[in-house]
Amino acid sequence: MLPFRQVDVFSAEPWLGNPLAVVHDADDLSDAQMARFARWTNLSETTFLCAPTDPRADYRVRIWTTSGELPFAGHPTIGSAHAWLEAGGAPQGDTVVQECGAGLVDVRREPRLGFAAPPLQRSGPVEADLRARIVRALGVADAAVEDMAWIDNGPGWVGVDLGTADAVLAVVPDVAAFTDLKVTVLGRWDEVSAAEHGADVEVRAFFADGREFAEDPVTGSANAGLGQWLIGTGALPLAYTSRQGSVIGREGRVRIEADGDHVWVSGDAVTRIVGEVDL
Repeated sequence: MLPFRQVDVFSAEPWLGNPLAVVHDADDLSDAQMARFARWTNLSETTFLCAPTDPRADYRVRIWTTSGELPFAGHPTIGSAHAWLEAGGAPQGDTVVQECGAGLVDVRREPRLGFAAPPLQRSGPVEADLRARIVRALGVADAAVEDMAWIDNGPGWVGVDLGTADAVLAVVPDVAAFTDLKVTVLGRWDEVSAAEHGADVEVRAFFADGREFAEDPVTGSANAGLGQWLIGTGALPLAYTSRQGSVIGREGRVRIEADGDHVWVSGDAVTRIVGEVDL
């Protein structure tokens, strides 16, 4: 039996964030065991905490979806760091250093858990044929897209700036057209609405693997890529808060802050289930 936690990430209010299953002391598990359990949880991600292989890291995390392993993902980073600390983990320095497939990721502890967005593996303009596919899959007019770019930090995201939050909320994706796309969209709230919602922008994230389509509740990696891209172009301020998940009954909040060479992605994490799992 291995220690287990299920963490609600990016919300302090119960059941409104993005759930993450975390298995501790997972060094002896095989890839097949991890994959099987991740499929069984049926969550967007399940993580397995292991001893680090890099002496600079405090722990190593394996991040699995229902269909395979990811080198990096955002809400699993915050949720895994929270679970590791809650279980008695003691970082070597002021920040927690996570080892994952994408390398080492710094996780700061104050004012809330937040990770330094890893470098984009792919950035820049989207190819014309891919742009046409994305516009069609989102069900929007090409003229409605203010900007589009690769913001791939591991999962393979393409970012789409739709200008306004209302435009984001109005998207009705064409599920059949998504096939293998991973697309995140962003739009801005006006000043009055921002105060009402406690957020400056609205974000949604859609992905498909050829078999299943989903809208993610709250997505750390997508918000990280959007922040790096749009802060970098001057389209967003150096600090802002995004809301995600409202269309599917969630209310996540993600804080984005540019600080020198880093873009920090922060949010709340609360353990909702503690127990043991027999793998």
